[in-house]
Amino acid sequence: MATAEPIIMPGYQGEAIYGPYDDPDGDSDADSGVPDHTGASVEQVFELFSATAPKGWRVELIEGEICVTPPANGEHEEIVSELSGQIRDHDKGLGRYTGIGLDVPGASRTGRVVPDLVIAPKGSFSDRGEWHDPSPVLLVAEVTSDSTAERDREQKIQGYARAGIPLYLLIDREAGEAVVHAEPSANEYAKSSRCKLGLTVSLPAPLGFELDTAEF
Repeated sequence: MATAEPIIMPGYQGEAIYGPYDDPDGDSDADSGVPDHTGASVEQVFELFSATAPKGWRVELIEGEICVTPPANGEHEEIVSELSGQIRDHDKGLGRYTGIGLDVPGASRTGRVVPDLVIAPKGSFSDRGEWHDPSPVLLVAEVTSDSTAERDREQKIQGYARAGIPLYLLIDREAGEAVVHAEPSANEYAKSSRCKLGLTVSLPAPLGFELDTAEF
């Protein structure tokens, strides 16, 4: 049986995807019924990937690249849970969302991202859409892993800033620090502050409280 070559999109960070079909005769020219998507835009290919991704996998369109990420490990989710809990203790009127898709301005026509945590007033995402207007968002947070660290530090910040999201909190496990980006302006944030994980970091307005990273 012939083995299909892995298909890896630019920016793809997950495991190789084989297929979509085996060729039992070893004849790659045979009519296998594979749809021809020649000439498809990156947005159209993104929709195809999103529709076929295994449950729990995250498919994002970041600065014109399709990025596919497998489910996070337990340590990652513990940090997201701790962060969510501290924000709940600070203001129970805020919604704390995981798995929410946001439409943000991107290098292509749009960017589509799924932050690890989104903070917005409760009821901000009550519609049935899969991708949402980011205007109600007060803070997005990302917790890095080996495969996502570079785009969390570099590419994602641009879309979040363009969308006008007031705060971007990066918990950088590889660097051992928490980074708070504030005051979005064009493609970047005007202010950034860093502290080592284990210390207390100040989250400015619109949240305005001290975040304890000792449990991170």
